[in-house]
Amino acid sequence: MKGTLAGAQPAAALPDAEDTLKAEKASFLKQPKAVWATAIAAVFAFMGIGLVDPILPAIAKNLDASPSEVSLLFTSYFLVTAIAMLVTGWVSSRIGGKRTLLIGLGIIVVFASLSGTATSVNELVGFRAGWGLGNALFVATALAVIVGVASGGAGTAIILYEAALGLGISLGPLLGALLGGWQWRAPFFGTGVLMAIAFIALLALLPKTPKPQAKVRLRDPLLALGHKGLRTTAASGLFYNYGFFTILAFTPFILGMDAYGIGGVFFGWGVAVALFSVFVAPVLQNRFGAVKVLTGTLTLLLLDLVGIGLAAGNSVPAVVVLVIVAGALLGVNNTVYTELAMGVSDSPRPVASAGYNFVRWMGGALAPFLAAQLGEHFGPQVPFFAGAVAMAVAILVAYSGRKYLTAHEPHLV
Repeated sequence: MKGTLAGAQPAAALPDAEDTLKAEKASFLKQPKAVWATAIAAVFAFMGIGLVDPILPAIAKNLDASPSEVSLLFTSYFLVTAIAMLVTGWVSSRIGGKRTLLIGLGIIVVFASLSGTATSVNELVGFRAGWGLGNALFVATALAVIVGVASGGAGTAIILYEAALGLGISLGPLLGALLGGWQWRAPFFGTGVLMAIAFIALLALLPKTPKPQAKVRLRDPLLALGHKGLRTTAASGLFYNYGFFTILAFTPFILGMDAYGIGGVFFGWGVAVALFSVFVAPVLQNRFGAVKVLTGTLTLLLLDLVGIGLAAGNSVPAVVVLVIVAGALLGVNNTVYTELAMGVSDSPRPVASAGYNFVRWMGGALAPFLAAQLGEHFGPQVPFFAGAVAMAVAILVAYSGRKYLTAHEPHLV
């Protein structure tokens, strides 16, 4: 068990562990061009998640919409992303990973650009839904492609993927602030240009990926959730994502800042996500094991959400600090959840990932709208307290199913 690394392991075994970590670190940087091209494209894709954060107040003002109406930009995006996860494997197993990635990127280019032309919040919500379809096709397939092509094993590939996620999440608000401070429509057109560049890069650098020998059926991701370990991971991830996107989608409305201020706060948040997902999460997992790290960081995140709720409306500096701290905790959890989802069941990784993402992105779809509704009707503190309750449920789910997770831990590091 991993817990023995803290004290009871024989001294002779320690150099082997250190050699393994050094080898993983070296292989992290020595990757084929196709991996880097896919990872960079993933950075651009993940930028779309936090891109709208700095311009949410501006969108509400210019399109005469309430916070709950504007929150539907997240809800439509993640709802379509979640549902589309069920078909990504079916598509990629028939046309190949490269074509699926390119189709996903193409869809994002179209709908990100259309978002910049919206004349009403309903139009913008609809365009974001189309954007979510492209995001699902790209994101789910990108993880499978990186795992399949990267050197250093699945663990290194997942860290690369989480690095792209963290970098994209941090750069999204920055791009949204820089362009949105000039004109609120500009970030959407900017994203369209970046995704077009990513399309060209993948077209040139990514070799044709072979089709899987076995075609994925539409029901396979749902059948994969029959595995108790994957089902536990997904259910816990749903409530975790609820807290995650409560912070991301509702906090901009309580900061009282312009686009540049909001972008700066969430850039710091995203940097914390990236650094802790890549550099801290693997160390913690090797020392304590995935389940202990998961329940520990979820507990800290619960306390952080309570702190944000107490500070909301009273102390903007405290909210800023707690949001950035939350980014560090979210970075650790993102890596742990992804590794559990990819390794805890006996289903093929793309199938397990699709089933897991279908469930967990539902949390991302529900949180923005419900948080805005709670904030409008009961005050700015309540959404964060509700997020803390969601963290408590995530902890209970993970703890109650710990035997299904710890049984597979040796295969996850």
